[in-house]
Amino acid sequence: MNNKIKIGIIKEGKSCKDNRVAFTPAQCLWIQNNYPNIKIFVENSPIRGYSDQEYSRKGIEVVTDISDCDILFGIKEVPVEQLIENKTYLFFSHTKKKQSFNQKLFHQLMDKKITLIDYECLEHRDGQRIIGFGFFAGIVGAHNGIMAFGKRNKTYDLDRVYKLKDFKSLMNSYFGLKLPPCKIVITGSGRVTTGIIEIMNLLDIKEIEKEDFLDHEYSYPIFLHLKGSNLYHPKDHQTEYHRLDFHKNPQNYECTFSKYLPQTDILINGIYWEPTIAPLFKIEEIQKLDIRLKTIADVTDDAFGSIPCNLGDSTIEDPIYGFDRFSLQKTDPYLPNSIDIMAVGNLPNELPRDASHYFGEQLIKNVLPGLFSESEIVDNATILKNGKLTPRFMYLNDYASH
Repeated sequence: MNNKIKIGIIKEGKSCKDNRVAFTPAQCLWIQNNYPNIKIFVENSPIRGYSDQEYSRKGIEVVTDISDCDILFGIKEVPVEQLIENKTYLFFSHTKKKQSFNQKLFHQLMDKKITLIDYECLEHRDGQRIIGFGFFAGIVGAHNGIMAFGKRNKTYDLDRVYKLKDFKSLMNSYFGLKLPPCKIVITGSGRVTTGIIEIMNLLDIKEIEKEDFLDHEYSYPIFLHLKGSNLYHPKDHQTEYHRLDFHKNPQNYECTFSKYLPQTDILINGIYWEPTIAPLFKIEEIQKLDIRLKTIADVTDDAFGSIPCNLGDSTIEDPIYGFDRFSLQKTDPYLPNSIDIMAVGNLPNELPRDASHYFGEQLIKNVLPGLFSESEIVDNATILKNGKLTPRFMYLNDYASH
């Protein structure tokens, strides 16, 4: 045992009570069988999507103290009071964009000489993210948007995802469901959008082209998929959209979603956003009397971001709120002058077992080997090494200053 690397699966401590996990019981067993130098310990948790008993039945030791472990896997940010000095942590830290709400956490990581490997920074050489829960965020977010539209129109009634056992049960819940005619716009091109489109396919909603969306009405539900190249054009109107340039210089691009807005009943937003990127529309545009937009599922979920009427997070228990397009205030959903907003920040929690299984698979394939050998992928995702900024993240120096 003394020569083994000890991996700890920590219980989630953030206030939103995340029930996902980095590795499922079966995956923990597989790791121990295939990496004889690794021993896994699971910190006991009453909220995890996989119970302590399920880990124990696989022979994985469940403990109350993981301070003896070398590498600690979590999901969301670790509360500062739970951080253990001189450890290597892997979790979503939400610090790479200098998020002010996690600056205290970042300082504590430094003070405790922690090595931080951030899941969000695990990328292939071309910048494609390796790991994440985006697909399941798209699944649940799209479902919730379609659910809200049905409740507003009183035409059908979908159950909540978290009440179902798994993704297979969710698919079965769609049998016989028929949506009324409506026009849906989906934005984005990553894993989130893949999940959204999966729901469109399960519901037999037909995809159409941009020109048909603007010029035709339909007797059945349809959707239009708009990627970054469809939504953003250079402000100079002389050059063309280039993905790398857009991500490097987004301030030089303007958004063209406004031409689709008057024809949209449901907007399901899965596009990447940061403060220098133009929002999809301006508040004034949704104050027009002839607008038909009734439901926005903001899966990306940046408050006042790509969706300027996203007033902040809703919850899994109460996912929909209203936005009065004239008073610009938050209201109850489904009111005459309101647009229904779905803005939940932890959507994959509604499918914790499926989401965790997928997440663990990606870790095993792409990350785990690199923790014990030279790995460009792991090195490039290491924000802190023994509490100090690594060269790739020196741009965080002012953020890291006390």
